[in-house]
Parts: sequence; C-alpha cells; structure tokens
Amino acid sequence: MRDERLRGSLTVLFEDPFWIGLYERWEDGKYTVCKSTFGAEPKEYEVEKWLQKSWTHLRFSLPVLSETRGEKRINPKRMQREIRNRVSAGAGIGTKAQQALKAQHEQNKEERKKRSRRQREEERDRQYALHREKKRAKHRGK
Repeated sequence: MRDERLRGSLTVLFEDPFWIGLYERWEDGKYTVCKSTFGAEPKEYEVEKWLQKSWTHLRFSLPVLSETRGEKRINPKRMQREIRNRVSAGAGIGTKAQQALKAQHEQNKEERKKRSRRQREEERDRQYALHREKKRAKHRGK
C-alpha cells in the first residue's frame, strides 16, 4: 500500500481566453488547489522555470477534506441519474478543484472588502481631520 501523505499535480489547460496552470496538492487527507494564469501557451521548460521561481508565492485555497476513492464501479445510467439529481438540486456543481477555487475566491473577496472598508474609513478620518484643521486655522485668522 502506498503512503499518500503528500502528493501534488500540475495541470496546464486552456480556459478561454488564457492558458492556466492548476496545481493540486493532497496532504494528510486534505486537498488544496492553486490556479495561475499563463496567457499564451507555455512550453514545458517555461512551466518548470515558473514553478521553481514562484513556488513560495503560490496562494493555495483553504484545505478541503479529501475522501478516498472507492474501487466500486457504478452503472453508467445510475451515475447519469445521480448527476441529474445533483444538478437539479443545485448542490455539488463542479469539480473539487472548482469548488476549492470558488472558496478561495470568496475568501479573497472578503479580505478585499475588509481592506477597502478600512481604507475608506481612514480616508474619511483624514479628510475630517484636514477639515477641522482648516476650520481652526480660519478661526485663528490665518
């Protein structure tokens, strides 16, 4: 039996209009994913160079529990029926990588909202302090 504590894979695929790299990592039963945009179709040596250069800067999604895949084969018609039921219920749409990327996107959106709210408040406070200072200067006759 193989020891599957740490495993990773990099898939380069075309997602209209750009080529993207999808780096998936399985570690201690948890699954994380990182998406990177390449633009034009990268050569194999360019992908290796990019991975070596930017490995420390990759931002992975939050860990998702990875269930073990069973060896049991499912009847194709039964699988179709289950997929149709899931899609009509609106749950479980997309692959695990898509779901993890969506969760990462939502987390980044929340961080961006907090950061922009803080910047707005700081700018409003700065403007208010400037306004008060002008009023004081006018009151002093300057």
